[in-house]
Amino acid sequence: MSARATGAGRPVAQPAAGEAVRLAGAAVRRAGRPIWSAVDLRVREGEFVAVLGPNGAGKSTLLHVLLGLLPLAGGSAVVLGGPPGAGRARIGYLPQRRSFEADTRIRGTDVVRLGLDGNRWGFPLPAALSPRTRAAARRVEEVVDLVGAGAYASRPIGSLSGGEQQRLLIAQALVRRPRLLLLDEPLDSLDLSNQSSVAALVQRICKTEGVTVLLVAHDVNPILPYLDRVIYFAAGGAVEGTPREVITDATLSRLYGVAVEVLEASDGRLVVVGTPEPPAHHHPRHDHAR
Repeated sequence: MSARATGAGRPVAQPAAGEAVRLAGAAVRRAGRPIWSAVDLRVREGEFVAVLGPNGAGKSTLLHVLLGLLPLAGGSAVVLGGPPGAGRARIGYLPQRRSFEADTRIRGTDVVRLGLDGNRWGFPLPAALSPRTRAAARRVEEVVDLVGAGAYASRPIGSLSGGEQQRLLIAQALVRRPRLLLLDEPLDSLDLSNQSSVAALVQRICKTEGVTVLLVAHDVNPILPYLDRVIYFAAGGAVEGTPREVITDATLSRLYGVAVEVLEASDGRLVVVGTPEPPAHHHPRHDHAR
């Protein structure tokens, strides 16, 4: 897939077979402030891609662009063969969140079911009276099994662990059979064991269901063994490639514009050192400009 230029010289992303996402010369602003610009990237169908970078670099902003919630200030984007927003029904989205309160009584299966009919008023008809209700119940059961949550899905979601809750929320995002799954920090409140477990689940979904996944994360290490590619945002720009192509001294130094060193610990963990301090206008950890 290539990016052609219009008569005005503005790059335009062209849809191509086998690609889920393409950005060409893309730029975004929030409240008049540039977040990133001149971003070129592509994500192939069925890839598991991590979106990395410091706070305020625009990681969550990328997801908002792909959903059609935030227009580009420059360049162009193609999502599932069309403009952002046009294929939203084929996108599953899990936004940033904290854990459910312990006294939340809604069952896990009902949380998953909200992914199917949470936008409709009233209660579904009993399964004996409605083929639609029976089909929905079967789909909820399928996706609960897919994420390995069958043993606890009927319990109140407030009583479940963080990892169990995340599995059910991923099931909710999958219940409409999306082709693209956008996960905004699904590992943020989990311990290392659960982070790896959820990453392994996401990789399996990519391979068995053919779903393309973009997962925003702060730390690449718990998910590193499962990734196909990474997109790294910093200093108003982005680079993409395999983890070993992107998370290197040379690539990150070029992106940040200063000397950056990547160290590899004896256990294989990567540590990035020498990155600049965030500028004063960077937003808090859960701001939309992430």
